[in-house]
Amino acid sequence: MADNQYDILVLGGGSAGYSAALRAVQLGYSVALIEKEKLGGTCLHWGCIPTKAYLHSAELAEGARESEKYGIKATLESIDMGAVRDYKNKIVQGKYKGLTGLMKMRKVDVVAGNGKLTGPNTIDVDGTTYTGKHIILATGSVSKTLGIEIGGRVMTSTEALEIDFVPKSAIVLGGGVIGCEFASMWRSFGVDVTVIEGLPHLVANEDPAIIKTLEREFKKRGIKYNLGTFFEKVEQNDDGAKVTLADGKEFEADVVLVAVGRGPNTADMGFEEQGIPMDRGFVTPNERLHTGVGSIYAIGDIVPGVQLAHRGYQQGRFVAEEIAGLNPVVVPDINVPKVTFTEPEIASVGYSQPKAEEKFGKDNVETFEYNLAGNGKSSILGTGGFIKLVREKDGPIVGFHAIGTRISEQIGEGQLMVNWEAYPEDVAAFVHAHPTQNEAIGEAAMALAGVPLHG
Repeated sequence: MADNQYDILVLGGGSAGYSAALRAVQLGYSVALIEKEKLGGTCLHWGCIPTKAYLHSAELAEGARESEKYGIKATLESIDMGAVRDYKNKIVQGKYKGLTGLMKMRKVDVVAGNGKLTGPNTIDVDGTTYTGKHIILATGSVSKTLGIEIGGRVMTSTEALEIDFVPKSAIVLGGGVIGCEFASMWRSFGVDVTVIEGLPHLVANEDPAIIKTLEREFKKRGIKYNLGTFFEKVEQNDDGAKVTLADGKEFEADVVLVAVGRGPNTADMGFEEQGIPMDRGFVTPNERLHTGVGSIYAIGDIVPGVQLAHRGYQQGRFVAEEIAGLNPVVVPDINVPKVTFTEPEIASVGYSQPKAEEKFGKDNVETFEYNLAGNGKSSILGTGGFIKLVREKDGPIVGFHAIGTRISEQIGEGQLMVNWEAYPEDVAAFVHAHPTQNEAIGEAAMALAGVPLHG
């Protein structure tokens, strides 16, 4: 555009930023997207996609190790982490090439450089000023380290995805989604894993029934964990690393993964200087993601709430449509689906049982758990677990929770039920294909509607 003037400037090319740019050009706006590293951001290069590629390799290793119980005599000779990394890189590069091509095809101007907000309508990119009638802040997140020095045997998920060896032992600091996924993956590769979590439970934001099952399954798999005590210090030498807890207990391993969450990537970007409302590094826009300054919006991981790529996609589309005056629907975080790709997998959306009881009252909540032991496809896969539905008494389904091998693929119907406020009676009337894990959802709905078949 002439003199670097655009309808919309997007600062950040991750999931939130690039989805905003793509939707905006669909709506007829000229868009410049400013990114200092690579299009696709954390999700594509250092998060969702590479981690799940590693987890697929881990699943294959586990399958080879357990193949004999399925009548297949396979052997697991070794794990070639260099080759696993190459496989991951091939997946990432393919997606990156496709995304780069898509941006060119859609005529989004991608500006490479370090952007800084300098006014209500301007962003400076390495000395060059770009002007936009609207600005969308989407600068993403970074790994928290809590002051721990990263290097050598102490790493975040970014460094862990690049190692070319299988450690004999590992300590994972943090029992949330990232920590539990790495613990599960490394255990499948044969690593002796210990998770250190300061809270009383792993994946503490999930429904209590999910938490109990995951902790039991981790224990069965030989994944050790220490709960309820925070770490005090991390040390390393040439031979290994050591974590000391607040109660004096010590743990030693070959490597330490620091997986204590992710924080907003907003430092030194000019946000506070321009009056953007901030809280502990996060941008705090209103419900419609407007910052209250000019025509500046904030989306994705810099906005408090669940830090998920698909939430970023949705918010990116939302803001583009908001600028266009289309009055898009607000999707609250409680209705954003969540998946944890451990073994077994976790899928959830909506209210957990305690949260539902808090909102509607204990006597006004009904639940049902359908055990996957009664599901033919789950038995074939050799998985336990369950589907749990939470409903408001005599009302709609307000929560969907599931755990089991490959159960993440069932989150779609779970999201539809919760977001469209379906009643169990509605879902019970549907025909769920047999034999699939999907029919376990139908079984849970039938039971909650008072007409159980196999449940």
